[in-house]
Amino acid sequence: MNFYVMTLFPEMIQQGMQDSILGRASRNGVLCLDAVNIRDYTEDKHKKVDDYPYGGGAGMLMQAQPVYDCYKAIRDGIASKKGDGYGKNTRVVYLTPKGKTFHQKMAEELAKEEDIIFLCGHYEGIDERVLEEIVTDYVSIGDYILTGGELPALVMIDAIARLVPGVLNNEASANVESFYNDLLEYPQYSRPEQWHGKGVPPVLLSGNHKKIEEWRLQQSEKKTQELRPDLYDKYSRRKNLAEKLAKKNKALYADMSESLRRGLGELVYEGEDGAVVLDENAGTCFLAAFLEQAADKIVETIPIDADICQFVLHQEWLMPSMERSYRIVEKNVCRRAIYTQKIPLAVPKNVDIRRLDKSYLEEVSSHYSMGSKEYIEERLENGSIYGAFLDNKLAGFAGEHIEGSLGMLEVYKEYRRRGIGESLEAYMINHQLSKGYLPYGDVIERNEPSYKLQQKLGLKITKETFCWVVIEK
Repeated sequence: MNFYVMTLFPEMIQQGMQDSILGRASRNGVLCLDAVNIRDYTEDKHKKVDDYPYGGGAGMLMQAQPVYDCYKAIRDGIASKKGDGYGKNTRVVYLTPKGKTFHQKMAEELAKEEDIIFLCGHYEGIDERVLEEIVTDYVSIGDYILTGGELPALVMIDAIARLVPGVLNNEASANVESFYNDLLEYPQYSRPEQWHGKGVPPVLLSGNHKKIEEWRLQQSEKKTQELRPDLYDKYSRRKNLAEKLAKKNKALYADMSESLRRGLGELVYEGEDGAVVLDENAGTCFLAAFLEQAADKIVETIPIDADICQFVLHQEWLMPSMERSYRIVEKNVCRRAIYTQKIPLAVPKNVDIRRLDKSYLEEVSSHYSMGSKEYIEERLENGSIYGAFLDNKLAGFAGEHIEGSLGMLEVYKEYRRRGIGESLEAYMINHQLSKGYLPYGDVIERNEPSYKLQQKLGLKITKETFCWVVIEK
C-alpha cells in the first residue's frame, strides 16, 4: 500500500514512520510512504506558499497553485508507475476539523485502496478552489484544533496500515482489538503471575481455550458497558437481533446474523414484523419480512442514501415491493448451506492449499465468471482467496465473499474428480471456524454438484429458498 502525504513538514511524517511495526512493514516493502514538500512546487522564489485571505480576517491562507501542482506531480507519478488511467481516481484525504470523524469502519474502507494521498493544511486553511478540485474525503480525527494536519495524517496512516495484510505478524490481531464489533478490548496480563499482590485471573491459566474466549468476551462487554455505553448499546442491539434470527431459522438467516456478529453489518430496522441489515462496505442489504403484509414497510426502511447494489430477500413476498421500488437487472434463487459442527474437517495432506496474492489476478479472473475483475482483485488484496496446488501448479481455488459467505469455488477441468473441491471447501470451513464464525455459503437453485458437495461435507441445506438480486444503480 502506498501513502503520499502533501505537507510543509515532510521530516515530521518520515520520522513518524521510521520505527516499530510501520517502520518494519515499510522496510519489508509492504508499505510505502512518500512525504512530499508542498514548498517544492511554489512559483515564489522565496518558497512562500501562503498569502492573505480575500475579505480580510486573521492569519494567512495556503495558496491553491503549490497545492495543486504538488498533487499533480503525485498523480502523474502514480500513472508513470502503473500506467495511464491510474492516479486520477486516487482518493485525496484533507485533514480538517470540518470533516467526517475518523473511525474504525473508515479505516477498514481505506485499507482496501492501493494509493491514498493525504493533504495537510496549515495557517488558517487552504484556498477553497483547490480543495473543490482535488479532495475526495474531508476527515477529522476529533473535535479539537491542531496546528496542522501532520499528526492526524499519521494517526490515520497507523490505523489504516495495520489492516493491510502482511503488516502485523499475527493475522488475527487486527480483528480482536478495541472497537472490533463495537467492543473494547478485554484486559490482558503477562508475567509475573503475581504483581503488587494482584494475580492473573485463574481462567487464563487453565489452558481451556473455550472458557478463556468466553471470559474475554464477558470482560469486553463489561468494559464497553462501563466506559463506552454508546458503543455497548449498538453492540447489544446487534447481538440481540442476531440471536433472535438464529432462533427463528439459523440456516436461512445465517447471513444476517453472521454479518451482525462479525461487525460487518449495521442494524437498520428491527421489529416483530421483520428486520433489515446493511453492509455498506459490501454494497449489500439483507431483508427479512416475517409477515407478508409487512413487505412494503420493510422495503421502505432501506436507506436511500446508502451505496447498495445487491439485496438478499429472505421471503418471496418481498419481491413485488422491490420491483416497484427498484429496477432489478439480475436475480438468483438460492438455498443456504451451513456447517453447524464445531469439529474441523479433515483436509487431505496431498493437496497444498495456500493463500493467493495479486499475482494470481489474471488466472483467477479467467476461471471465475461470477465476479468482476475489480471484485476478484479486492478479494485477493484482502487475503480471502486460497488456492489448491498439485505438483506446485494451481489446480483450483475458493474464497470468502466480501459479505462473509464462502464461495468462489472453482476447480480446473483437468483436475476434477480428485477431491480438490472438497479439500478447498473443507479448508475454508476450518479457516472460518478458527475465527469463531459460523461457516455458510449460498448455492444457486438446481446446482446439483454443489448440493452433493455440501451434503458430503456435512452441511445443512435449507428447504427454504431466498433471492439474491442486483439493481440498476
